[in-house]
Parts: sequence; structure tokens; C-alpha cells
Amino acid sequence: MNKYDLTITKLHQMVKEGIVPGVSYLIFDHQQTIKEVTGMAQIYPDTEILKPDMLYDVASLTKVIGTVPVIAMLIQQGALSLDDHIMKYLPEFNDDRPTIRNLLTHTSGIAGYIPHRNELSAPELKEALLTKMHVEDSLNHQIKYADVNYLYLGWIIEQIYKQPIQTVITERVLKPLNMPTATFSPHPADCVPTEVQEKRGVIRGETHDPKGYILRENCGCAGLFASLQDLEIFSHALIEKNLNGLLNVETTNLLFTDQTRIPGPHSRSLGWKLFHAKDHHSLISHTGFTGTWMVLDRQTDQGFIGLTNRVHPSAKNQEFLDARDQLFAIYLKEKEKTL
Repeated sequence: MNKYDLTITKLHQMVKEGIVPGVSYLIFDHQQTIKEVTGMAQIYPDTEILKPDMLYDVASLTKVIGTVPVIAMLIQQGALSLDDHIMKYLPEFNDDRPTIRNLLTHTSGIAGYIPHRNELSAPELKEALLTKMHVEDSLNHQIKYADVNYLYLGWIIEQIYKQPIQTVITERVLKPLNMPTATFSPHPADCVPTEVQEKRGVIRGETHDPKGYILRENCGCAGLFASLQDLEIFSHALIEKNLNGLLNVETTNLLFTDQTRIPGPHSRSLGWKLFHAKDHHSLISHTGFTGTWMVLDRQTDQGFIGLTNRVHPSAKNQEFLDARDQLFAIYLKEKEKTL
């Protein structure tokens, strides 16, 4: 499948130049699959070779692998509506305008600064996030990606199920899809490490996200650990089988079409960012702060999954963001080629 030579060359270059310690990636194109694990799992304080099936902190991929499917199932069941107001489920929130749709599409306008946020306890952080934020003029006018939207969605799910969001995701998504190693409580030895921080040391087997680290099982925006195999199973289930029947066609369509209330075409479905192919059909994509990504094309049965720990040993890595943009452009061009 040499049509992806340039994509693979770019991935190898990112490892060789030290932009990422290593990479586990998968490219599938109909029935053909390229899969490779190369580089290091850890470079500080000791070096460790990256092994197949290691678990990655997938960071914000938690949103689209876990929280979005649960919300989609609740919509499908009629347990909630896209245009329900947040205050219906979280009455502590102080603005009656933003809706569940706004949270899913990052058009809620919810913003604010919480002093000493990372020093708060879980109850204190949740209270602050619900009562100290405000709604900006960007509500229904602008897409502003923010974790707070998915923290709220997680807490709305908790109100309905009366269980922690991460328990709900495990029982309603990970287990039914038979994702064998996806978990919120991994064994550290199975994981690639993320950042080396003064307070936390080498972070390994615990979520890198500071809000997720405080909120633990009550965090819907981050916290999931998964292997390349887990994400391969999820990707095929989503684009080929409506999440193995967890969703119906109509609900799945919501993930592949613009769901904002902003006039004109925009790039957010329920949770996912939209890319557009040459023939104008939509691909879905999402990234994670730790260096993870998924790009999926339901119409052509193609996908590109990448797992890196680009925040190891330091999260200050602008080189990665530039290289990832180049990588996506190369991949999107090569996937259109026919052999």
C-alpha cells in the first residue's frame, strides 16, 4: 500500500528528529491495513523501547470515544434532547441559554478563569466550574474548543445514570465494543509515560490532564487509556457498523454532519471536527493534547490513527503541532490517490 509512503516517511521523520519519542500508528484503506510501532516509550529518566499494545493516555479522544457515544445513545433513547438547556440537568449553572448541542459543538461560549484551579479538591473544582464561569458573546456565533463543555456533559450523564461518567463509559461503550485494554485505571507498567513534572514526577498510568487528575472518575473530557488495537476496534465499529449497533443510522449521521447553529457550513459535528474531501463529503477527526489523533472517513472506509506521547518529557513542543498539521495535509492528499 505504497500510496501512503509520504505519510509514513513523515511519521518516521517525527521520531528521528525527536519531535515524538515514538509512534504507534495504523492506516486502513478498505480491507488493507498498515500498522507499525517504532521508537521509544520513554527517554527520561531512563530509555525504554516502545512495545506493541502499550497503553496511551489518549487525552481528549476520551470525549469522542466515550462521552459523545453515551450522549448519542441518550438522545436516541429520548432521555435527553440536543436542545435541552444545561440548567435542566445542572441547575447550579447560572445561565439559561446554552444547550447540550452547544456543549457538544463547542459553541457554548462558556469561559472563565478559576484562580489556583489545580490546587482545588474535586468538589471545589466542580463547584467553581459550575458557578464561576460565564457565557461570552460567542454563544452560537463561534466555535471555541474548551474542555469545560465535556466536563458539563459528563456531569449531565451522571445526573441521568447516577454513576460516575467513567463508569458509564466503561459499561456502555468500552465493554459492549469489546475494546480489550481500554481503561480508566491502567497498570502503570502497561502505559507509555507522559510529562515529567516537578510536583508529579514522571506521569505514568495517571491522566496527564490536571482537571482529570483532580476529578478522577467524574471527568468526561479526558482520562481514558487505550492501545492502538482498542482504537482500531472502535474506528471500524463506528464507520462500518454504527458502533456495532449501539447507534442507529440517523444518530450516527449526527457525528458526520455540521451540528452547530451558526449560519453557513461549519466544522463541528457532535464532538468531532469535520474535514472535507475533494468530493465534499465529510471526514471526522479529533486530537488529544498528549499527542494522539484519529481521522475517519465513513464514506470510503479509510482511517488514520496515531498515538504518541509528544508531551514526554516536556509539554512545551510546538514542533509537534506544526509537524502534525503537515502530517494531516500529507495524509489527506495521499488517501485520495488511487493505485
